[in-house]
Amino acid sequence: MNHVTWNDRRLSRLILGTVQFGLPYGVANRTGQPSYRESLAIVKAALDGGVDCFDTAAGYGTSEVVLGRIFQELGVTDGVTVVTKVQALKTEELENSELALRAIEESVAQSRRRLRIDCLPVVLFHREADAVHMDLLTALRDRGWLQHCGISCDSLPGPATEFVTEQNVSALQLPASLLDPRHLRSGVLDAAGQRNVAIFIRSVYLQGLLVMPEDDIPPALRDLIPVRRRLDGIAAGAGISTAELSLRSVLSSGGVTGVLVGVETVSQMKDNLAMFDRGPLEEGILTAITTAVPELPEALITPRLWPVQKA
Repeated sequence: MNHVTWNDRRLSRLILGTVQFGLPYGVANRTGQPSYRESLAIVKAALDGGVDCFDTAAGYGTSEVVLGRIFQELGVTDGVTVVTKVQALKTEELENSELALRAIEESVAQSRRRLRIDCLPVVLFHREADAVHMDLLTALRDRGWLQHCGISCDSLPGPATEFVTEQNVSALQLPASLLDPRHLRSGVLDAAGQRNVAIFIRSVYLQGLLVMPEDDIPPALRDLIPVRRRLDGIAAGAGISTAELSLRSVLSSGGVTGVLVGVETVSQMKDNLAMFDRGPLEEGILTAITTAVPELPEALITPRLWPVQKA
């Protein structure tokens, strides 16, 4: 497993995203929420493969509780880096600093209790809009509740480029995939590297849309099928799966601190470890990907804009 050193922390470049531990998640999810024992087995497989960084959030159902219990049971709490996120602020909290402070403080306090970690390694605002209260999160850092502050950014790269220059921002989480390379091409990675701001990339499989059976793609997203078929062809020509193409293409971008993957089974975890360990893609494959993917409508590549799928 490849690692990087960031602010005296040794981080695995593969990060396990754990939203699935707290709720059924993803357009491609077919197995539901893993049980506690299944989640523990996934974390153990990740640790055995060299993963020591885990992503969660206050808004991910019971994910923080499950992770905290697993880390304690395995005796690894002091040896992992957890990235968590503040509960999204309500409108009245966003507009009132006193209410915002109360909400942020309560969210971080609960994360500390759930994860069983007194000083949280990395805490991000879960929404860009909430970052107007960065000074309040920084105040909790100064009180010893957390070590590093940051923001989980949305799809458009403009705000991320601005956030990376802010003094108290130590980490950004950005979406990027084969179908959505906007952040990777925006210059934010270079700017972050100059300021020692960690860049964590999420959504490499676009909630599983890039790897799910074609017949299962929701009707509202089927305009992506021709592009996905071209990507499938590139992967086949390289002798790899589209999943591997997805993961290793993002890994090939210089300036990425870590890449998040979410899994539902131990088998998926082991598959991701094996793919990751093969490293970046060859330049010719990256060029083919760039040629194959046009600029796509935001509604197709931004999960929050997708129509809600009915059970």
